[in-house]
Amino acid sequence: MKFCSVWFILFSLVIIFPSCRDKTEKQPSEITEKSNPYYSEDYRPQFHFSPEKMWMNDPNGMVYNEGVYHLFYQYYPDSIVWGPMHWGHAISKDLIHWQHKPVALYPDELGYIFSGSAVLDESNSSGFGTDENPPLVAIYTYHDPKGEKRGDSTFQTQGIAYSLDNGDSWTKYENNPVIGNEGVRDFRDPKVMWHEPTQRWVMTLVAGDHAQFYSSTDLKEWQLSGEFGKEKGAHGGVWECPDLFKLKVADSDEEKWVLLISINPGAPNGGSGTQYFVGDFDGSTFVTEQKANRWVDWGTDNYAGVTYSNAPNDEKIFIGWMSNWLYAQATPTEKWRSAMTVPRKFDLKKVNGEYYLSNYPVRQFNEVITKSSSENLVIGAHTTRTIENRGLQQAEVIFNTDAKTFQLKLSNELGQELLLSMRGGGKQFLLNRSNSGKVDFQKDFGEGVQIMPVPNLPDEVYEVRMLIDRSSIEIFINKGQYVMTAQLFPNEVYTKLTIENLEDEALNFNNFKISKIESIW
Repeated sequence: MKFCSVWFILFSLVIIFPSCRDKTEKQPSEITEKSNPYYSEDYRPQFHFSPEKMWMNDPNGMVYNEGVYHLFYQYYPDSIVWGPMHWGHAISKDLIHWQHKPVALYPDELGYIFSGSAVLDESNSSGFGTDENPPLVAIYTYHDPKGEKRGDSTFQTQGIAYSLDNGDSWTKYENNPVIGNEGVRDFRDPKVMWHEPTQRWVMTLVAGDHAQFYSSTDLKEWQLSGEFGKEKGAHGGVWECPDLFKLKVADSDEEKWVLLISINPGAPNGGSGTQYFVGDFDGSTFVTEQKANRWVDWGTDNYAGVTYSNAPNDEKIFIGWMSNWLYAQATPTEKWRSAMTVPRKFDLKKVNGEYYLSNYPVRQFNEVITKSSSENLVIGAHTTRTIENRGLQQAEVIFNTDAKTFQLKLSNELGQELLLSMRGGGKQFLLNRSNSGKVDFQKDFGEGVQIMPVPNLPDEVYEVRMLIDRSSIEIFINKGQYVMTAQLFPNEVYTKLTIENLEDEALNFNNFKISKIESIW
């Protein structure tokens, strides 16, 4: 969420033939002196949204209206650890460059303002606006800390607010809450959409270990219509932050519904994660034939993400909170804490008879990448190639390969390293950050190897794309079919990328390039 001075780095990739083991190729670089201290703190992301200061978690109320993408988020303006929740606010014309706005929603006598969503009430069904000036309506969870402290099980309810000036100011509905609580302790995170076949608003929210569906004609009066999930999906922790939307299956006329459910704990690599279900929805009930648990992102640091309402061309654009509740309040930043993932576009594909949700950076992101020339690398059997580049802390690394067993290593002069490995004949992708830099601020952060199954990786050439931004890496394999996101806190920037061929024959890494990504601030 910010504006920072840019490190101007000239990337040029000089590739030497692959016959020598551990050959190092030095890349010329030029770093100008910082002239603007804004967004220049240690570990400050340069192309991811982060707050100017203090604590942030879940993205909320993501809605597009009148050429503006609104990003609201869980925010505590008085500390860099979690506290009484507000809705922070930022806007963008392109999903990449952001302008900070004043806090949108403050706690009140009904409680803190927890996660939720926002919609454009185009027909003015709520009566909050006019036909000429339809309102934006925010739907959120009230969290009453006094009721929680008393041990009540009814301390979370649902409220609404509206805006008639495209999100600049908000008025809370005088008859809040619009949905009370009959005794469910974790009863929160309403995500609302318009369901055209039934001509009703549909709200998806979570009730402990399952999702519930409500319907309304005016956004004020709601009726429970169905539920899903008590015996479906992962249940290692509380369900949170649902989202329900329809997508066309790629290369077909078929349409399916997708339900996102975040869960904490219970993710495949520990702590927080977001699962998804593909099925059908009739306005009241969601059903699925899906057997296996599926995950939006297999890394440890993509949680509570949801999609934009009213996005152009009805694209499903996703942003997640780039952290994990295992260690979110302990990461080694001082002025601010947390960032969001880059915005990603969802697509639904059918592979070997099963549906898979892919997510890949939105096309607008390419505008901040300074493309460098590409090279075709040939790495001999059991040979390494090291490329030096002082711009690796703010870069895109991308290549095409059919290799199924190899390792990539990002490292610095202190010997700290991030290991990324394709193993098992292309059946698993591993991320090891145990020696990546600062890892001892919390016991779980550096422990273990993050594992992502890649069972349907193409036999032919596929793309590997990595976005590295000072304190994070996002990895997209085969155009987002498989995705991992992880935070990193190296004591010095990574300056070397080493490619190791673990096979008995030479491997090709085609169209290989390292490109600078501009600061968005």
